[in-house]
Amino acid sequence: MTSFDVKAIGRVESPLTDLESAPRQADEGAPEARLVFESEMTEGLRSVRPGDEVIVLTWLDCARRDVLSVHPRGDTSRAQEGVFSTRSPHRPNPIGLHRVEITAIDGRTVWVRSLEALDGTPIIDLKPILSGDPDQR
Repeated sequence: MTSFDVKAIGRVESPLTDLESAPRQADEGAPEARLVFESEMTEGLRSVRPGDEVIVLTWLDCARRDVLSVHPRGDTSRAQEGVFSTRSPHRPNPIGLHRVEITAIDGRTVWVRSLEALDGTPIIDLKPILSGDPDQR
């Protein structure tokens, strides 16, 4: 198998510190949080604006990487399913995918609404949500 090196470009700052009590999805009470980017990433934030909706890709560093099947949402009354048909954080490559709205920016700190990632979670990328407007690409 091919392997890759992925470099964290920043970290999440959040009031969420415990995996067990964190919301499973953003619409289940995820708080506002900050994305703090490494100083060498500042230029990459140049055209990012408050009000933008973006996808934050994170490395779920507290997740298990040896899991291939799970009970959906941790509910043991439900049959196990293959991890790739679920949003479980526990998977061979625990990449988090978070749709958020940017509320403010100050230098290399970006405030976002409704992020269910834990404090200290590494950020691996930030991507815009495209509207279909060809000028946006």
